[in-house]
Parts: sequence; C-alpha cells; structure tokens
Amino acid sequence: MSAIIANGQRLAALSAVQLDGVFGQMLAANRSGRLSHFIVDEHSPSISIFGQAHKQLNQEGDWYGEHAGKWLSATARAVAQGGQPQLETNLRRVADWLLGQQDADGYLGTYAADRRFTVPQPPKPESWNGEPALRTWDIWTHSYLILGLLETWRALGDDTYLRAARRIADLCWQALESGIDITTLGNHHGMSATVLLDPAADLYLATGETRYLALAEKILQQANANPRLALLDKALAGEDAAFIATGKAYQLCWNLVGLAKLYKATGKDDYRLAVDALWHNIRAQHLTLGGGPWGGVAHRSREVFNAPRTFFPQAYVETCSVLAWMQLNRELLAITGHARYAEELERSAYNDLLAAMAPDGQDWCYYTFPNGRRVHTTYWRCCKSSGAMAVEELPQVAYGTAADGSLRVNLYGAGQATLQHAEAGAVTLRQQTRYPFDGHVALRVTPENRATFGIGLRIPAWAEDARIQVNGVDVPVQAGADGFVQLSRQWQAGDIVAVALPMRPQLQRAANINVQESRAPDGSPVAQEVLRWEYVGLTVGPLVYATPLIDGYKTEETVKLPAGVPSTWLRVGEDRGEGAPVTMQLQCRAPLVFEPYYRCGGRGHGAWRLSWLSLAPAE
Repeated sequence: MSAIIANGQRLAALSAVQLDGVFGQMLAANRSGRLSHFIVDEHSPSISIFGQAHKQLNQEGDWYGEHAGKWLSATARAVAQGGQPQLETNLRRVADWLLGQQDADGYLGTYAADRRFTVPQPPKPESWNGEPALRTWDIWTHSYLILGLLETWRALGDDTYLRAARRIADLCWQALESGIDITTLGNHHGMSATVLLDPAADLYLATGETRYLALAEKILQQANANPRLALLDKALAGEDAAFIATGKAYQLCWNLVGLAKLYKATGKDDYRLAVDALWHNIRAQHLTLGGGPWGGVAHRSREVFNAPRTFFPQAYVETCSVLAWMQLNRELLAITGHARYAEELERSAYNDLLAAMAPDGQDWCYYTFPNGRRVHTTYWRCCKSSGAMAVEELPQVAYGTAADGSLRVNLYGAGQATLQHAEAGAVTLRQQTRYPFDGHVALRVTPENRATFGIGLRIPAWAEDARIQVNGVDVPVQAGADGFVQLSRQWQAGDIVAVALPMRPQLQRAANINVQESRAPDGSPVAQEVLRWEYVGLTVGPLVYATPLIDGYKTEETVKLPAGVPSTWLRVGEDRGEGAPVTMQLQCRAPLVFEPYYRCGGRGHGAWRLSWLSLAPAE
C-alpha cells in the first residue's frame, strides 16, 4: 500500500540481476565469507543469545541482538537472487528457531522481563547522549528483526515470517499506546529507538494494515515532540544534521530512511521536504570524498557529524553509517527516479564501503579514515553486519524501471539485468565493461520483442565530454529532468549502446575554515577568518585515490602544487587490472604514487591510506 509517486523508479527484482566485475566480487566474498560463517544455526553466539534460558537472566543493556536481524536481511536478499542452497538452508533454520523463541505477546528480544521496552522506566537526568534510565537497545534490536523477517518472508514466501514481524510491531504499538514515549527507550535523545519508523512504515507498505501506518505516524509524532530531537520541525527549518539530537550519523540516516518510506506510504509533502533538506545538507557538508558520512572531530563520540565546515582528514567513517546513507539513497532513487541518488550509491559502494571490506568478505573495518591506518574490527562489532547488509543492497539498485515504463541503468559495472516492458516483454541489458577502472561501457540490448521504448543512462558528474553511440552512431548526450540521458527508439536484439566516460585524474580541494563572528559597537556584523587549512585529493572516474605512507614512514605531507595544468604533472601509469596508478610529479620533493583508495596498501589490516595532502600556504 503506497501513495501515488509520480516520478519514481521501480527498482529491479533481486532475481532479475546478476552483477559481475567488482560488485560481483564483493557479493561472492560476502556470501562465502560473512554470511556463511558468522551465523549458521541456533548455536551461533549471536543467535543463541535469543534463547529463553539466556534472555530470562540477561540484564545487559547492549546492542548485540541487532546481528540477527541484519544477518536475516542480508542473507534473505542473497537467497532471493538464487543459487545459494546452503544459505537458504541456514536462513530457514535460523529464522524458524528464532520464531520458536518468540513469546506469546510477540516479544522476540534478548532481555529479561524487567528490562524490556514494554516496561515503563523512571526518568533520568539528561546526559550528553540522552541515554534512557535503563540502557537498552531493545527497540533497536526489534527494528532489525522486523526488517529481517520481512526480507525472509519475501525471499522464502512463507507467511509465518510475516506473522512474526507483525506480532513484534503489534507489541510495539501496544507499548506506545500504553503511554510509553519511544524517545525514552533509546540513546541519542531517542534516535536509537525512533529507527522503528523504518520497519513500521515498511510493514504498512507490505501489508496495507492501517495500524502499522498509525504506529509509524505515532513514532514520528513522539520524535518530533522531543525538543532535543524534533526530527521533522528541525529538518523543515533547515537545521544542520550535526545539530539534530546528538548528530549521530547512523541513527539519523536510518530515521530518514523511515521518513522516506512514510512519505511513500502517505504522500505528505512535509515528509519529502524534510528528507530532501537533510539529504542535501549531508551531501554538501558531511560526506567524505569516498561518499561516507563522517565525523567525530573534537567530540566524545566518534560517530556524530562534525560541525558545518569542519574538515579533518583523520575523521571517522563508521561503516554502519555508510549502510544507512546507501539505504536512504535507495529510497530516494525509488521515490524520485533521479540519477543523483544512483551517483551517491555508486560513489559510496566503490569507495568507503569497498574500502572497509576485506577481500575474504569476513573481516571489516569498524571505521575507515581518509587519512589513517586500516583496522579490521572484532567479532561482535556492529559494522561487520552492516557492511554485509550494504553489499547486498547493490543488485536491487543497479537497474530499474521509470514511471513511464522506460528502463534505467543506475550503476555501471559488468553484469546484466532482465527487466519487463509492456510491449517488448523481457528485456535483457548486459554491460560489458571494466568499470570502475575504465570508462568504456558496451550495453547489449536484447528485447524479447522488437519494440519502441526508452533506456536511461546516467552520466556521472565527473565525466566531461562523455559520448554515447547506438550501433556506432553518435547520439546527443543531454540529460533529462531526472538526470538520465534518455535513448528512445525501436530496439531489437543485438543493438549495442557504447558509453564513453573519460576517466582523467581530477584534483579535489577541501579546507578546514573557522570564521570568528561578532558585532561592532554600532551593531554591524563583523566576520574574520582566523583559521584556514587547505588540502588536495585525487580522483579518477568514480574512484578516490590514495597513497600509502609517504617515503615509507610519513603519515602526512605538505605539498606545493606545480604551475600549469594538472595533466602536465599527473602521470597515469599502466593499468594492470585494478586501476592505473597515478604519479604526482612535484618540484618540492620526490614523486608520489597514488592508487585506488579501497586497495591502497594491499587491503590488509594495518595498511595506511592517505587521501588528502596538506597544501602549502599561497605566496
């Protein structure tokens, strides 16, 4: 059940997509690594904590229960793509065992009876991160369980899993109807509990049951009534993301995913305007060059957004926040159909997501740093499961169908999708390409029936002088209102679309600036810049580039860029399969060699990656 979304995009069915190339390698590693080993049955540590004997005595107030729902979500998506018999067996076994632990009232958490979200809690003096009286992540865990059970239901087609998800939501509704304020059930001034907005709205979209829409609306009302959070009002007023509650990136982005789904359910303009305002703010102020939300500068939390215009190359990118940012862009791509959201998905996936993932698919970085050491995190850390979820987002968002029935190529990379069209029948779009290392994409179009329809191609913002040919004939490269170049013609089997996206090294600039603001005696404003540190980075196509430790030991370097156009002192080397190295020829020191950020240092624990170089002051 959803409102009418005029210009949206229907994302591809998981079973219709096959990703090869870099994305295919990520999916294969994820499925043979994290999804196949972290959880296999009810004896896996992150599942056994749901057992009745354990939870009846559990007074611990932490978040470990989230892994179950995350694993269900990611594994169900993998199973829905097909060809994963062992994962399907594990999915059924784990999901069925969890359902056997669900209480008669619908509770499916890990806490003893007196610690559950259904029990009113005494007030507590306000803390910096708005912790509730009893530190609990009960609603958080149940939010992921609802999402995981919904994905399991979609993948396996068994209504038992849907009923279990509904029973959880019904219990949440009863708790809030009894007078409990959801913002008292999670830290960050309630944001760790108001994430329930996402599964509540998703459950309504899946079932059409109005009580789940009422639950979502009640969550939003309570979130907005909390003056520290005031999610809707602050967003509509243009507040910076850093100043909503604690500015926790992961939780805020996840709340926005829920608000986007609530817009899909209701069509209420304020919901869309609020999400748009914060998306643009995060995009402009709070992303790394690699597309991940970042923060933690001079703050007791490593995971909150920095204050606006604060730039620091050693700041933290939490992999969990990369997941939530990608999911937000997924929802906005579906709602608007606009290419800008596909571009953000691609940027995050090829850089900060891939940079956090070890080649074996099991190890992940909790944090990545534009400038810093790669550190693989420990067994229980949240980001290992979030990273696995984010990888499984890629097949669905790679292709889609616009509201007018035309087809869309959202992400570039080897692979194919088979999409349905009213006149053409099944249409297979197959990409042959070395992207993201090479900008040449050959798209083979194979419709079941010869027919006239449109295919939308995204031209990335970095691609100057892009060219498109259809069967060897140039066509105009002119993006439409949705940011896609629309190729409308009669298509038949064997047609080839050639896309050329020039990948030249491009310099990126950033600065840490502080302006002291005051007023003169006459009341006129006075602003004086008191701090400015400027930096330069390097990208090639969609990839951020980095250098290892400089001279084998330096963790930073200040450079003076040569005069003249960069093409005269940025030398592109031989591409041996994973992106050509780029050498920066400098007058002040020996040349520096850059390579794709995600693999800089060999993707091993302890490797250093330096994306930004400090610039010498201008003369």
